[in-house]
Amino acid sequence: MSFGFKTSWLAVRDAGPEEVADALGLRHRQSVDWETGSELAYRQGVFVARPVPGWTLAHGRIHLTHGTDATQPDFAAWLRTTATRLGDLQYFGTDRVVDYHAWAKVESGALTRAYCYIGMTGDIPLRLGEPTAVEKELGVGLVGREEVREDWTDAEWDAWHDAMPTEQDVMRIAADWSVCPAMIRDESVTTPGIHGFPPGVEPGRTV
Repeated sequence: MSFGFKTSWLAVRDAGPEEVADALGLRHRQSVDWETGSELAYRQGVFVARPVPGWTLAHGRIHLTHGTDATQPDFAAWLRTTATRLGDLQYFGTDRVVDYHAWAKVESGALTRAYCYIGMTGDIPLRLGEPTAVEKELGVGLVGREEVREDWTDAEWDAWHDAMPTEQDVMRIAADWSVCPAMIRDESVTTPGIHGFPPGVEPGRTV
């Protein structure tokens, strides 16, 4: 397995690794192979590579969004701003520890779909746009907190929880929208990528 679980990433179709690294403002750059870069980005910084034809991926467990994730109010603005430089892009994030699962896409400059669920708290801090076909097929991303009623029965609560996403759902949505990085075999990627640090982040911070 390359990466995907317990991390976040961008998928960009029409931009190369250098363009994506520039849009993210990455500094202290180094050229590294796919396996090394993937491992590094789990600890610090961001790894940008083009592992399959047509898609560039930028992966970072803690640094990808400059300290912001889909739970923060400026996340949508960050996505739109990044898309002004890169064109259409997608975001995915998942972490089983806090049960954080998120996905979003920007098309033609508009944030057409975004959903985020935090299982630890039961919150859905982000829900924009209409569910896509794969979400409907999986039965996730269809409901939010606004549907919850105090008079629900246990069966109704169970049905609501069953409609909440898992990390496997995030992978299946990624595979349908673009590419699932967890399915990429390390040995199949022969072109090196770029590892670096976004503004305000210095080498040495690890998790």
